[in-house]
Amino acid sequence: MTADFPLAASADTEAAGHGVGFREAFRVWLRVACLSFGGPAGQIAVMHRILVEEKRWISDERFLHALNYCMLLPGPEAQQLATYIGWLMHKTRGGLLAGGLFILPGVVAIMALSCVYALYGKVGVVSALFFGLKAAVLAIVFEAVIRVGKRALRNRVLQGLAGLAFVAIYVFAAPFPLIILAAGVIGFVGGRVGSPAFSGGGHKGNGSGAEPTLLGESTPDHVHPSLAVFARTVAVWLPLWLAPVAALLAVLGGDNVFSHIAVFFSKMALVTFGGAYAVLAYVAQQAVEHYHWLQPREMLDGLGMAETTPGPLIMVLQFVGFMAAFRAPGSLPPLLAGALGGLLATWVTFAPCFLWIFAGAPFIERIRDNRALSGALAAITAAVVGVILNLAVWFAIHTLFRDVAHFTGFGVSVDVPRLASVEPLALLLSVAAAIAVFAFKAGMLQTLAGCALAGVAFHLAGVLPTTPP
Repeated sequence: MTADFPLAASADTEAAGHGVGFREAFRVWLRVACLSFGGPAGQIAVMHRILVEEKRWISDERFLHALNYCMLLPGPEAQQLATYIGWLMHKTRGGLLAGGLFILPGVVAIMALSCVYALYGKVGVVSALFFGLKAAVLAIVFEAVIRVGKRALRNRVLQGLAGLAFVAIYVFAAPFPLIILAAGVIGFVGGRVGSPAFSGGGHKGNGSGAEPTLLGESTPDHVHPSLAVFARTVAVWLPLWLAPVAALLAVLGGDNVFSHIAVFFSKMALVTFGGAYAVLAYVAQQAVEHYHWLQPREMLDGLGMAETTPGPLIMVLQFVGFMAAFRAPGSLPPLLAGALGGLLATWVTFAPCFLWIFAGAPFIERIRDNRALSGALAAITAAVVGVILNLAVWFAIHTLFRDVAHFTGFGVSVDVPRLASVEPLALLLSVAAAIAVFAFKAGMLQTLAGCALAGVAFHLAGVLPTTPP
């Protein structure tokens, strides 16, 4: 077995990365990170387009296999997916590169915006730029749903599972883990009995006539599971995650704002199943009502920042940590305290993500040839498509409408937009972005840049009705 800890400083980047040099990997992952707008659906779309379709590093099946595992984990699935694929290509340092770069633009953007927000409140031109970005992201997200759905939903059974997952989570607010568990059980049974609906197309490349991928279907040495490597991984990453928390509690005590941030967001890292949307309501309630770190409107402003900047939506936690420490700086300058609070929240949120991947991914790779477990993951893939569609619809409603009612009753829990509150400019930009993406095959960068500039132009022309959150 190839032990992957500690990190090696080998110069043989070509061999380690299946023909992809480490510098080239850096450029690609930085590009992925800078284009990762729109929450998990948009980010998965970016990775799929660049890594599967453009660069052909891995196959659809391997991409979806990794995504299935990441959807089962607590934490931001898109960042964990980047870490997983980076680990496949370049071992641990590849995972660190991919996962670290994935959040870096968001860390920088949220930190800068938090400083501006804390000192000056909202800045119109920045909000207008985000207004335009949201419209472009909406088109990219729906393109992702269509593209991933075409590849993952190979038959009517899987299409039906995706539809049921969407209805369950969007209409009935069914818990995400329950949906995934139910899909996994159905697929496991189907694979075990040899149902053709849950077999085929899983691990034999990209399908008939598809071009080969750089990684192929080989199993690199570092991918083979090992209890020794597993134990070493846990021994490295568990202290990296929790040692700062223990140190803050020991030095500052349990009542200090930094101790509160460390403990609270460490807990959140363990329960964020189903992505950020599943846990943000609880975070908002605790931050506003229990800790009094923020006002309700400020929590929405932070969410708006996270939705329209690169990186995971859960980056809103950095804004919360920033504002918490900014308002209780102790002997530190407020901006310095805020920066430290934001970085602390980010660290304890994302450090465990690397633990989940480096410790668990080798075992997940091993089950790729198990028929029953492959059937379970095929069904989970279908359910994931339904969940991504739910996120896309949620994003569309909150992008195109300013007033959204939440209907609850008779077992139903659903967001219903008020048609009279439609944002004409947001709708116009979204339609334009959709035409650019679907009809003219415009690239993500061109689409994002065009819509962002249009949003700024609307602001300068004074035609935006209000400053968007």
